[in-house]
Amino acid sequence: MSGADDIAALDFASVTPEEFARRVKKMSAKDINEIARDGALRARVLAEVFGRMEAQFKPEAAGSLEVLIRWKITGQGDNGEAVWETSIANGTCTVTEGRTTAEPRVTLAMGDADFLKLVSGNSSPVTMFMMRKVKIAGDVAMAAGLTRYFDIPKA
Repeated sequence: MSGADDIAALDFASVTPEEFARRVKKMSAKDINEIARDGALRARVLAEVFGRMEAQFKPEAAGSLEVLIRWKITGQGDNGEAVWETSIANGTCTVTEGRTTAEPRVTLAMGDADFLKLVSGNSSPVTMFMMRKVKIAGDVAMAAGLTRYFDIPKA
């Protein structure tokens, strides 16, 4: 079974963030790109990851922070760019699919494989930026510190 088949067979409701991180860690970029080419599976994985972001949010770390973060997952082939936004305000985190008219404080753009490696704790955001695997527009310092606001799983 390929890594993409493994993810496709997952019952996301019963998988902990740590288990998901372990599965992503075992996957090659080829496996992740296979997920990205399957539009329905890609949409399901992205929705699950972003859906869990609110639960992984650490309000005590955010304090009075107010910020809008735009995520652009660049996609490939027929599955183009996916855009999600994370709004942090008043000690809460709200995630929405799509681009709003609001101006984000920071925009992070990356491919599917890099996104999954980043959000599963399998890649360092600073290393990814230095290697140009993630492009940052706006407040680079905010982007560098984003991980402190979320409970990132460890694989």
